[in-house]
Amino acid sequence: MRTFEFSRAADVGQAIALHARSPDTVFLAGGTTLLDLMKLDVMQPAHLVDIHKLKLDQIDVQSDGRVRIGAMVSNTDLARHAHIQQHYPALSQALLSGASTQLRNKATTAGNVMQRVRCGYFRDGISPCNKRVPGSGCAAIDGLNRNVHAVLGGSKDCIAAHPSDMCVAMIAIGATIHAQGARGVRDIPFADFHLLPGDTPWKEHALATDEMITHITLDAPMPGSRSAYLKLRDRGSYQFALASSAVIVARDGNDIRDIRIALGGVSTKPWRARDAEAMLRGKPLSAALIRDAAAASMAGAQSYGQNGFKILLGQQAVARNLSRLVA
Repeated sequence: MRTFEFSRAADVGQAIALHARSPDTVFLAGGTTLLDLMKLDVMQPAHLVDIHKLKLDQIDVQSDGRVRIGAMVSNTDLARHAHIQQHYPALSQALLSGASTQLRNKATTAGNVMQRVRCGYFRDGISPCNKRVPGSGCAAIDGLNRNVHAVLGGSKDCIAAHPSDMCVAMIAIGATIHAQGARGVRDIPFADFHLLPGDTPWKEHALATDEMITHITLDAPMPGSRSAYLKLRDRGSYQFALASSAVIVARDGNDIRDIRIALGGVSTKPWRARDAEAMLRGKPLSAALIRDAAAASMAGAQSYGQNGFKILLGQQAVARNLSRLVA
């Protein structure tokens, strides 16, 4: 690991001021991704600003039904919060399906949103990777791409899948990311925060270099809804999704009044399946409709060889999750 300067911030204002001292500065929260990448020499920050003492660890239910989640709330505390378990079960399930208990105790809400890809070519520090070294190429496209590479949202420059379970649930629920920087505060719709790789895969999110996430606000729960998160992977724990889905559905009798569908493991960012939602909304439920909507949720998917099975697996993640919810 290379040498670096270390500072500890007492409040958000000081954290932002410390960050402004050097263009090569990063915030350190739980450190569950950052420290790994520093040890691998993939990230080489000159200055770390420790923010884990900031008073951003509260979960507050608002009068309008929305929930405000501080950036430093741990994954464990969010998953085990009684209001989240009752009103946002897909989010609680998504969090509990990720990593180990020890990591969930350390990992933070903002850190989960900001976590970087698990592509081996990105992390090995040697292989061509446009995300790590712009313009060097993408070894994954013709290489080993079975596990953590996407069939949705990729480009000729990058096909690394977004790794978060939590973010899949949040994009289904609907949320707003609140950031603060030297120029003030800013609200970013969750659906707009993570960026598709396009021809600039090193640009992973909409956060400015001088900004930090202070909290996230979840939309109010969909009235009369049920929700669940389904994660499909090679083994039952400690592994990233090959395909996953977060589904929120509300019915009037057998008709689907409203629905939200999101996918993970198969896409370069948390993926909202809006075409599938439109196909289902206002329709009487049937096995054939679920099958057609599951196929629509993977519309535009592209196989890169070894990961081609994810196209059907993504459909299964949607169909099985929705069928279980409406049974």
